[in-house]
Amino acid sequence: MFVTPFDFPLSDPRHPFHVAHMKMAIDEARIAADEDEVPIGCVIVSREKGVIARAHNQRETLNDPTGHAEMIAITQAAAALGSWRLENCILYVTLEPCPMCAGAIVLARLAMVVYGALDPKAGACESLYRITNDARLNHRAQSVSGVLAEQCSGLLSDFFAAQRKRRKGESGGLNGS
Repeated sequence: MFVTPFDFPLSDPRHPFHVAHMKMAIDEARIAADEDEVPIGCVIVSREKGVIARAHNQRETLNDPTGHAEMIAITQAAAALGSWRLENCILYVTLEPCPMCAGAIVLARLAMVVYGALDPKAGACESLYRITNDARLNHRAQSVSGVLAEQCSGLLSDFFAAQRKRRKGESGGLNGS
């Protein structure tokens, strides 16, 4: 049976549109890992103009605690559109946004946030908080989770395993020394 993009609603994480753009976010996450940054990537797509922002984590590079992929991409997208209102845009990110980034998603009026892996320690769309869908706020963004989740979480697992291995090597392999 032939499957078309219309066979899946946009709320389905298997939608080809979501998969294609998450692959771009994964490419950005790989760039972050190559720069020794936590491998999180983000892409913002305008329904009218296509991809308008691509970013990856740069907290270490910029010495900036707000240097998350989502924050950088939101700034790029606003500049590309000449407006802070990103109402007809979809944000793709490899890891569920944290409270800061979820707040920025709401403030930017993004229509949808699509993410790969859940973040049980800091996730603010589904795991710990539901900021992007909080009825008390003036805007809500539709959320879709689990797009290429295994690839997204694998990048993070591999990165942190390599970090631990490197630290163990630097300490000479001695426990507590």
